Amino acid sequence: TKNTVLSLKCGKNLQSSKGLNTFKSPYTSRPLLTVSRSLPMCVDVPAPEQPELFLKKLQQCCTVFDFMDTLSDLKMKEYKRSTLNELVDYVTVSRGYLTEQAYPEVVKMVSYNIFRTLPPTDSNEFDPEEDEPTLEASWPHLQLVYEFFIRFLESQEFQPSIAKKYIDQKFVLQLLELFDSEDPRERDYLKTVLHRIYGKFLGLRAFIRKQINNIFLRFVYETEHFNGVAELLEILGSIINGFALPLKAEHKQFLVKVLIPLHTVRSLSLFHAQLAYCIVQFLEKDPALTEPVIRGLLKFWPKTCSQKEVMYLGELEEILDVIEPTQFVKIQEPLFKQISRCVSSPHFQVAERALYYWNNEYIMSLIEENSSVILPIMFASLYRISKEHWNPAIVALVYNVLKAFMEMNSTLFDELTATYKSDRQREKKKEKEREELWKKLEDLELKRSLSATLLSHPCPLEHAPWILYGHLERHGATVFFLCFFFCIVRLTLW
Repeated sequence: TKNTVLSLKCGKNLQSSKGLNTFKSPYTSRPLLTVSRSLPMCVDVPAPEQPELFLKKLQQCCTVFDFMDTLSDLKMKEYKRSTLNELVDYVTVSRGYLTEQAYPEVVKMVSYNIFRTLPPTDSNEFDPEEDEPTLEASWPHLQLVYEFFIRFLESQEFQPSIAKKYIDQKFVLQLLELFDSEDPRERDYLKTVLHRIYGKFLGLRAFIRKQINNIFLRFVYETEHFNGVAELLEILGSIINGFALPLKAEHKQFLVKVLIPLHTVRSLSLFHAQLAYCIVQFLEKDPALTEPVIRGLLKFWPKTCSQKEVMYLGELEEILDVIEPTQFVKIQEPLFKQISRCVSSPHFQVAERALYYWNNEYIMSLIEENSSVILPIMFASLYRISKEHWNPAIVALVYNVLKAFMEMNSTLFDELTATYKSDRQREKKKEKEREELWKKLEDLELKRSLSATLLSHPCPLEHAPWILYGHLERHGATVFFLCFFFCIVRLTLW
């Protein structure tokens, strides 16, 4: 018996049998599947015939179906799925199938299936932190296409010298645009594909870095919307790890001009872990970059978003874990001034995250070596919080920090304690003097206004008590005698 299945009229004419029926797809203008004799499995034919059969199966899979209509083309969709499954298995285990003619057909099939216009996203209504992403309806086919392409790129027979004619800058550009897909499954596959291309094609590396740079700049300064930032940063993390030393100027510029400003966007929480990893990778490559990085973070430090402050503090701790003592000395003053402000924050999570620095052994060793500089910066905030903070857990952490400082440098600690108490007494004295001065000024203003009122507005004798009563009601008994005196004076003159 003859099984009726799908084959494709694509590129060159394929052999077809009598009684051929053509199915016109309502979804795509690309080559269409037709019903013909069944193509055998690649592994079931002699080895010399396998490359040609492989090409025919690639051509079969160039048709794209409408998965929004769940009831249309069910047989053809299933046949394409089974063919893609076969191709994935075939490229994984077979040898000798990758002829030079196969490269353009593979790239064409992949391009037909994955390159498409992504549906627009209403950035005002969609919140990636709260809303569920829109999943790709055609994923049953797309996943297999991505899987096939990855196996193709990883094949031992793959030759970049041939493939570079077809996997070019245009292909990479279209691939990068797909990173804006809402479907996290697709972005995960794209991440792997781009990483393999970066590793295989040396001539495309600079172009890929430049285009990622452009995506990030547009994201920071124009749109603030791009779904694949985390995935691109994850790729960059491995790229940065492979940079040769000394670092090129373009790499340092990318760090300062692109990665640091990425901290300013509202959706930082979606990719902060990957961004922090990239920053740390740069600092491990070149410790001299520590100062501009930390100063950049301090420049963009959030003023009103506690969630971002906690993330910044976490990233700073990762940086301090790899910082060299010579670099620490350069930034300790501005850094601990900011940490002091964070410790004083009324938001307990910010204060708690900053105080956790004293649980880090390496950071504690750096603080101990430079306690003469850091303790005076931190002491006033810590002492005040120990007396005034509303959260008992924060007060307990502060006591532990004060105890650690006292053990590091007891002499300086005692001096700062005495100085702080003396300063507080002076402040209280000044505050009292200020209050007394304001009271005198208020009394003086009251006398002036009352005098002006009585002298500039003559009134009959019978109205004087009401004037007196009005002032008494407004200003209280403390000014009663003053009002009474002016009324007597006014009545005498009258």
